[in-house]
Amino acid sequence: MQKLTSEKLTIIGAAGMIGSNMAQSAILMNLSDNICLYDPYAKGLEGVAEELLQCGFTGLNISYTSDIEEALTGSKYIISSGGAARKEGMTREDLLKGNAEIAIQLGKEIKNYCPDVKHVVVIFNPADITGLLTLLYSGLKPTQVTTLAALDSTRLRNELAKHFDIHPDKVVNCRTYGGHGEQMAVFSSTTTIKGKPLNDLIGTEALSHEEWNALKQRVIQGGKHIIELRGRSSFQSPAYLSLEMIRAVMGGDKFDWPVGCYVANGEFDHVMMAMETTLDTNGVVYKEVKGTEEETRELDQSYKHLCDLRDSLIQLAVIPPITEWKSINSNL
Repeated sequence: MQKLTSEKLTIIGAAGMIGSNMAQSAILMNLSDNICLYDPYAKGLEGVAEELLQCGFTGLNISYTSDIEEALTGSKYIISSGGAARKEGMTREDLLKGNAEIAIQLGKEIKNYCPDVKHVVVIFNPADITGLLTLLYSGLKPTQVTTLAALDSTRLRNELAKHFDIHPDKVVNCRTYGGHGEQMAVFSSTTTIKGKPLNDLIGTEALSHEEWNALKQRVIQGGKHIIELRGRSSFQSPAYLSLEMIRAVMGGDKFDWPVGCYVANGEFDHVMMAMETTLDTNGVVYKEVKGTEEETRELDQSYKHLCDLRDSLIQLAVIPPITEWKSINSNL
């Protein structure tokens, strides 16, 4: 089958569970016939590459390297899962400082080795911060860097389908906005269940307020639950959803979920957060998020949490004050 593009797609962190799963899925989704796998763990990377090569795929150039310059040179699309993984008992925020430094380095390497890249998807946690720092130091435009935020919305869809014992396709337009963490804003006003507004069902026998609040917590703790079940953080769902994002940017199918993007609109400023978005060959464009009074309050709280995370890095001198950002990236 013809591939969507012949332009180079680089997968960073390819020796890990997310990255290796992503590599195979990218091939099966026919995204590109030019896929480069990168990981500093050379032995594990070679193992992944050998497995893929032994699959016998045809019409495909699979390369792999532990040299970041080689991996990025000529790359037009990048997906990075190349940070430390979340382990049991950890929050996404526990990874903050170490993965922030990895994101800063990634941004600098993109600027040095592939300034003509078309789009970068960052998925290592805390993705709101790592995506922001990758954007800042890469010199790219805000439309060119996104983060994986859809996983929270797909978890909401899953929980609602289980509660109502219906096919997930009957649960439409699930949305979480703000941060990809425990301070996310879970919206109910956007969703319909078999064509009925979810808000009309909350507080009834079908879904009591107590059940709805418990369901929201299951969504918020969805990643923690996977770790408890599998002994490791999610890898299949983030791998697939991030590839769906990059496929949309390559000109493929529409991406129907919220995307984490850089926001500076006077209400929310200098953060990367999940918004209602359009993602296509022009990159990402966000829209105003409208919700109930309670949802708006939760979104404001999520934004404040993201600002606190960002500002903590400024206070630690990991990144400079916001007033200096434009000198690093003139697009901000």
